Amino acid sequence: MDIISIMAGMDKLDIGLVMTGFMLFMVIIGMRVAFAAGISGFLGLVWIFAAKLGFEKGFIVAVKMAGTIPHSKVSSLALSLIPAFILIGFLAYHTGLTKALFEAAKRWVGWLPGGMGVATVFSAAGFAAVSGASLATSAVFAKIAVPEMLKLGYNKRFAAGVVAASGTLASLIPPSAILVIYAIIVEQDVGALLMAGFLPGVTSALIYAGLVIFLAMSNKNFGPPVTGYTWKERFASIPETLPVFSVIAIIIICIYGGIGTPTEAGSLGVFIIFMMAVYKGMKLGDFKKVLIETSKLTVMIFSIIWGVLIYVRFLGFAELPDAFSSWIVTLEQSPMITLLAILCVYAILGMFMDAIGMLLLTLPIAYPAVMALNGGESVAAADSAFGLSGPACAIWFGIIVVKMAELCLITPPIGLNCFVVASVRPECSVQDVYRGTTPFFIADVITIAVLIAVPSIVLWLPKMVGLL
Repeated sequence: MDIISIMAGMDKLDIGLVMTGFMLFMVIIGMRVAFAAGISGFLGLVWIFAAKLGFEKGFIVAVKMAGTIPHSKVSSLALSLIPAFILIGFLAYHTGLTKALFEAAKRWVGWLPGGMGVATVFSAAGFAAVSGASLATSAVFAKIAVPEMLKLGYNKRFAAGVVAASGTLASLIPPSAILVIYAIIVEQDVGALLMAGFLPGVTSALIYAGLVIFLAMSNKNFGPPVTGYTWKERFASIPETLPVFSVIAIIIICIYGGIGTPTEAGSLGVFIIFMMAVYKGMKLGDFKKVLIETSKLTVMIFSIIWGVLIYVRFLGFAELPDAFSSWIVTLEQSPMITLLAILCVYAILGMFMDAIGMLLLTLPIAYPAVMALNGGESVAAADSAFGLSGPACAIWFGIIVVKMAELCLITPPIGLNCFVVASVRPECSVQDVYRGTTPFFIADVITIAVLIAVPSIVLWLPKMVGLL
């Protein structure tokens, strides 16, 4: 009876803190983020409404709200981009575009020190431009690139590590499913975010490639370059990669030329890759596999979104995001130090949670806090803490936090890309992959530092096309 009295007497903020702690506890002990967030959000809603209306009425209100939230939010047209991007990636793989990209990259940059590693980075970046799914990118190149590197004498840890790290590029380079999710959660323009991710994605790929070349030059036994290709053979490899560039061109023209929406661009991309697959003679069995794989990954992502949206609605009633934002603003320290502290929290959470779940759970609290720290949604650049207007800060923070999510994909103990590579390549244990990704972890930290120090890398393209 005493416990019930205490629970009934708690205010909204205390309920929010208790249920957030409960949700994190469930995640740590191994429950899926979708279920942990959905359960804690639902119980939190029951608790808040029961305190106001009594248990029976409060329970009914919570049930109705939890039942309508997923449909009302997930029916958003923008979220249809996610299955479209995933479908493009699987179609591209079964069409042979990934092999074509890897072969072209091998012929053009294989002569560099660590050339096969550099080719893996650039071909994975190219595949990311039609995929949008990090796990799919890692799985595909684990099948294609790792055997090639092992044949040439590359260390298996490095070979697996460069594939796992290169797979993360799909999170930034458009089309990106995770950028779409960020845009939906914080109610920002999807087109602006997709455009903003392009240059940071290229920057990250170049830093990865530079790291591979540095490692190869530092260690003579690292892995021999691939030589012997003539200019004719190099140019002959380009036509097979044209569908990739066609999809990129369609996205740019449709979204940024004002011809269509991101959803229409994604649909056109699917159509082009599908026509390519038909032209190359894709069998019905392969097409069935593509649809099943796309459905599985889409259901997984949407299940996380459904559960987290219930939790997010509960946070709104608990007024926890507003309280956290107010507390952040009152801190007597540099706003940049506070931002770095928030990013460190993301790095720690990423060790225990998948990237999409982590962003969905934290953005309802972290995003308002960072915006308040900068001066608000409508602040002018001259009056802001980070020298960015409100809309520019929203885009800039989104790219940084998605890059943090990329970092989490290769950090133990739950680096999903590492698990994917290890499952595809039996000769490489998860520990081997983690050790192979260690240099790329450092490269990611450098990339994040560059994006923080030079926001124009993120904002230049959206400004150039008038989206900011």
